[in-house]
Amino acid sequence: MAAIRGLSLTAVVLRVVTPWARSSRLLTASRGPQARREASSSSLEAGEGQIHLTDSCVQRLLEITEGSEFLRLEVEGGGCSGFQYKFSLDTVINPDDRVFEQGGARVVVDSDSLAFVKGAQVDFSQELIRSSFQVLNNPQAQQGCSCGSSFSVKL
Repeated sequence: MAAIRGLSLTAVVLRVVTPWARSSRLLTASRGPQARREASSSSLEAGEGQIHLTDSCVQRLLEITEGSEFLRLEVEGGGCSGFQYKFSLDTVINPDDRVFEQGGARVVVDSDSLAFVKGAQVDFSQELIRSSFQVLNNPQAQQGCSCGSSFSVKL
């Protein structure tokens, strides 16, 4: 199914069924290059509590989501710098979630994770060795590890 929908093997890891969510597809979580990408022309108002989506993120989400699916962004403890990003496709919006919608694509962030990514951009990067969603220009991150999958927060 991943090949039919155009997803690379690194983009779709597995499908998990949990009691609180009908389905969730884990996707590669990496920050990749910190190059600034142009935000979508319909970008959200600049605000500290906002998440901004690039055009490539919106386009890719419209290609891979079905029905009520959206991209969930979470921040977990781990990685060599202390925190890491986790992306998954989900269908359940919890009471503490914040929904960011742009051009028909939705990214949902829980309130705890939002404190670590507010003001950041979510991008979709396609390279020769991988295709992944990534967080760019995170004003809450002080530094990241050399592989780009984890970060430390500003104190």
